[in-house]
Amino acid sequence: MNISVFEATSHQFKMTLENMKNMLVIASKWAEPKKIDMKTIFALRLAPDMLPLGKQIQITSDIAKGCFGRLSGQEIPVFEDNEVTLEDYMNRLDKTIAVLNKAKPEMFIGFDKTTQEFPWYPGHFMNGKDYLLQQAIPNFYFHATTFYAILRNNGLDLGKADFLGPIAFQKKS
Repeated sequence: MNISVFEATSHQFKMTLENMKNMLVIASKWAEPKKIDMKTIFALRLAPDMLPLGKQIQITSDIAKGCFGRLSGQEIPVFEDNEVTLEDYMNRLDKTIAVLNKAKPEMFIGFDKTTQEFPWYPGHFMNGKDYLLQQAIPNFYFHATTFYAILRNNGLDLGKADFLGPIAFQKKS
């Protein structure tokens, strides 16, 4: 059986975004007794030249909704990147999940025949399959993993299960 683009992107991206929301709740509960403002948490980085936690959330969101829009031919909603509070970031993740909830498997038929162009790389393009496999999926997980790593690196008690979320293990009969 083949895996569909819907399963590999919209479905899995929603799960990861939900897991990110759960990790933000854990971060909030961790920060509260320590009197650490969430704005400080959103400014954390792994290295001085890397983007902070808040930007990792925004980029992960942008990749998810961008992938859906580009490969399904739907308009990509524009979010303002003006989040400051925990509620703002949670709302952004919820809005992204709402975009992905509109996805249907049949919307991705012919995705591999699409041409993807990007304003940050003028004069170049990718076909849909290369965009999916070389840019969208790896980039989404790069930023989601960096989000996790920033929190973990700063002392949050997170594990792989927090990143992966529920797994569809089946019991042998």
